[in-house]
Amino acid sequence: MLLSADRITKAYGEKTPLDGVSLTLSQGDRLGVVGFNGAGKSTLLRILAGAEEPDGGTVRRDPNVSLEYLPQNPAYGEDYTVLEQVFANCNPELRTLAEHEARAILTRLGLTEFDRRMGTLSGGERRRVALAAVLARPCDLLILDEPTNHLDSEMILWLEGHLTRFSGALVMVTHDRYFLERVTNRTAEVEGGKLYFYDGGYARYLAGKADREERTRATERKRQALLRREQQWVLQGPTARGTKSRERLERFAALQAQTGPQDRGALELNIKASRLGRKTIELHNAGKTFAGKPVLQNVDLRILRDDRIGIVGRNGSGKSTLLHLLAGTLAPDSGAVVRGETVRVGYFSQETPPVDGDVRVSDYIREIGNEIATTEGTLTAAQLLDQFLFPPETQWSPVKKLSGGERRRLFLMSVLACAPNILLLDEPTNDLDVVTLTVLEDYLESFPGAVVAVSHDRYFLDKMARRILAVEGDGRVTAYPGGFTDYWDALRIQADAEKSAAPRAKKERPAGNQRLKFSYNEQREYERIEGELEALEHTHAEVCAEQARKAADYVALQKLMEKQAELERQMEEKMARWLYLSELAERIESQTEGEHT
Repeated sequence: MLLSADRITKAYGEKTPLDGVSLTLSQGDRLGVVGFNGAGKSTLLRILAGAEEPDGGTVRRDPNVSLEYLPQNPAYGEDYTVLEQVFANCNPELRTLAEHEARAILTRLGLTEFDRRMGTLSGGERRRVALAAVLARPCDLLILDEPTNHLDSEMILWLEGHLTRFSGALVMVTHDRYFLERVTNRTAEVEGGKLYFYDGGYARYLAGKADREERTRATERKRQALLRREQQWVLQGPTARGTKSRERLERFAALQAQTGPQDRGALELNIKASRLGRKTIELHNAGKTFAGKPVLQNVDLRILRDDRIGIVGRNGSGKSTLLHLLAGTLAPDSGAVVRGETVRVGYFSQETPPVDGDVRVSDYIREIGNEIATTEGTLTAAQLLDQFLFPPETQWSPVKKLSGGERRRLFLMSVLACAPNILLLDEPTNDLDVVTLTVLEDYLESFPGAVVAVSHDRYFLDKMARRILAVEGDGRVTAYPGGFTDYWDALRIQADAEKSAAPRAKKERPAGNQRLKFSYNEQREYERIEGELEALEHTHAEVCAEQARKAADYVALQKLMEKQAELERQMEEKMARWLYLSELAERIESQTEGEHT
């Protein structure tokens, strides 16, 4: 046994996130910790790591076990270099042994300037230095709080492999569900002050949680049925004063005194969107330059009214810049951004905007409006907060008392409450719990407008996106149909094709520059395809409206859903074809321009 926690209790004012929880960690354990924002996940990790003391209970660590801990907000020295920070508070012998490994890990995490001062780094870069520090130092137990935050997809894939090969024990909080599934072998859920354990990764956790909740509901149904039966007996009239009657009365009193399972409710996202016209947002040959370096060049993008776009790329490649251009918070240095008159953008930025910490949660939302339209009618700010799992006692609390994840959920609520019809989401999965993410994904499926999301969360992109825009880092933006897995498969196929073509290219002499041009059929298709896309989009909208009108007619609704799926398939194929033809047209145009210079 490496570590044990026995009957741990921790309270903050009226909240008790941990109420007598226990766990043990042994060699080979890979424990994923899940739960709602504010449930106590980070508190549990801090106590296990010794960074915080419990109010009650004990934590025992084997004195021979070395432990490394990555908190959500790591401390750092402003004047330390990157390498000095990695080995802060370590003896010189350790640095000598592990410096090569540290440099390799830092490079994998996109940090190659080892002599840069920590005070000059961004928040994401500082967090990656902290992650490199805990990975580079030899240890028996790793405790990681959201290790995938501020990592791009390639870094996450590397970290996944690195932790899979790690020989020690691991405890981590993460919202990345693919990561949970592939790295962990046990799951602990923090809920209502208790810990519930499940064998296996994310998929086994979902199945186990469903079984546990069904058993709890069955037990409560039996208790309620027995209570009703005993109540009928009590109300029948005067009872005999024998022992048996007294026992039944005592049993009835005991049943009444019992409480059922505490239901914290279910997060609901049902805020209505504004009407969106035919014209949305378009980028025409848009470009953006910072400090003389072109971040985006010649970007052409048209957002469809019900588009679902995922944006991927390495850190610093220009993903957020592209989102800023779409949001109108940045103007392009070249080209144009065109917006329709009915466009109403909801921008869920990567950083939660600064808020006066003394403002009450309810007042924060009331600034948007006292009444907000939802699919189930108009709700007051208090009712909507309740749907977003902010109970009355929290609504009257100041914002500064919320956890980081709760603040993100409140910010998400404020964005949706403005009834946008185009949602721009910059790293929406950061600091949101798994349950909130699942509900958000479900909401986005039925959201009547367009959704564009920058994300490194592969699971989220696979569920949400119908096409991927890869920001390449040299100004180019390349489109791929499908979700993240489709995009990643396309990259692998492309890489394999380039490898197999390389030997042939060495043997063959170049036959001169071959002139690109449209075939007759491609030219006609290119001229018609935008109109065909608009027609499909119009038909799709009509089918969705017909579904709402015939919601009670199951047979008709089933046929309409099948028609909707077929239309979406056609739209995906047509969009992929439009992207190919548009790219070919650009190459032909640039070739022609080159011939005239």
